[in-house]
Amino acid sequence: MKYLAIVVAALLALPAQADLDWDAALGGDQRAESNSVRDSARHPRETLEFFGLTQGMTVVELAPGGGWYTEIFAPLLKDNGTYYAAHHGLNSPGSYYRNSLGKYLQKLAGNADLYGDVIITQMQPPALVDVAPAGTADLVVGFRNVHSWMRGDTLQSVLRAAHASLKPGGKLGIVQHRAKPGTSIEDMKSSGYVTEEYVIGAAEKAGFKLEARSEVNANPKDTADHPNGVWSLPPSLSDRDGDNARYLAIGESDRMTLLFVKPAS
Repeated sequence: MKYLAIVVAALLALPAQADLDWDAALGGDQRAESNSVRDSARHPRETLEFFGLTQGMTVVELAPGGGWYTEIFAPLLKDNGTYYAAHHGLNSPGSYYRNSLGKYLQKLAGNADLYGDVIITQMQPPALVDVAPAGTADLVVGFRNVHSWMRGDTLQSVLRAAHASLKPGGKLGIVQHRAKPGTSIEDMKSSGYVTEEYVIGAAEKAGFKLEARSEVNANPKDTADHPNGVWSLPPSLSDRDGDNARYLAIGESDRMTLLFVKPAS
């Protein structure tokens, strides 16, 4: 009993971890207005809560792009967890990827007080896939990127990198534009819409098990058959026919929200 009392006393003496500050994350000055207006379509809090995000976690975001979710993760996890941003490689082929990384780095440098703890890793599959130290992450997330990895024939490399970075029992959260069942792989690549069956099969092949699905990012108005694929819809509005009013009325794409687990065994 003496030793039990010592252990309890030691635990009570540990500093308590703060709850996640959603007000600061979603309503803070760090958020670009063009990003925050998308909250009603992207449901960041509901999505991250479905993925099981809690204080103290180590989180890896795959391909954070311009930092839409970085603006949310950084304040949530500052002094209260660890955030890895697995961005493009410094020597990525093609200027698009290098420019994207450069703009992201400039964004972080512009607010060192907030973003100074962000750990940037390079993800240039299949050459660079160490997105975080092996077996250290609690949660890996990817937002609307599966179609890009399919086009580059790197989806399995990315999913295996996520699997390697996770602790046993760790989770993988995926949000992806959702295609109608039976859509061909080529149509998935060209339209940006991917079937749930394909995503689940790819994740299972990489060693994951599907744990749960959510309709938090569903949009029944989206028929997923637009001339320029998902880019017809906001925020891109890339159709050449100029019928933006119709696409604005639809809103952002219909999306699957899937949660996978790395089995403990």
